[in-house]
Amino acid sequence: MKIILRTDVPNLGEKGTVHTVANGYARNYLIPKGMATLATPGELKVVANNQKVAERKIARQEEQLQSLADKISGQRLTFTANAGEQGRLYGSITAGDVAEKLSEAVGQEIDRRRVVLDESIRSVGEHNVTVHLVGKLRPQVTVVVVGEGGEEASTETDIVSEAPAASEEEASAEA
Repeated sequence: MKIILRTDVPNLGEKGTVHTVANGYARNYLIPKGMATLATPGELKVVANNQKVAERKIARQEEQLQSLADKISGQRLTFTANAGEQGRLYGSITAGDVAEKLSEAVGQEIDRRRVVLDESIRSVGEHNVTVHLVGKLRPQVTVVVVGEGGEEASTETDIVSEAPAASEEEASAEA
């Protein structure tokens, strides 16, 4: 049975798309819950018209945001965070953190929901992050996470602990 989705349905499709599904799934679940409607010729014309309007709107927005995408593309954002000896962060760098730092760097507000992170960044190093502006505009940003504490702190304590040991050996050698 052909249907038109009225809302986004997980594992099926987005609002306004046409799909062919099992008759029972459409009649017993999707249509009664208001998630879909039957795909009649009139409804299909409405959907086609809505898609054309949406494509024009996205194209217009892409033109407007192209300069912002050029500014964002290739940015290197550096974060300093507490890290353990294995390079694991005690906290994490979230999409909100990246959006805030990127807004400062670019000089224009970037919504945290536009920053695409599968999971929060929890390790030291370089990470590529995508910013989804609109349509096909998806500039890449490099996030560099530098650890503070952990490895660096343990190295400093090793150096400090070796220095007194060396002076004690010198003192015993002199005696």
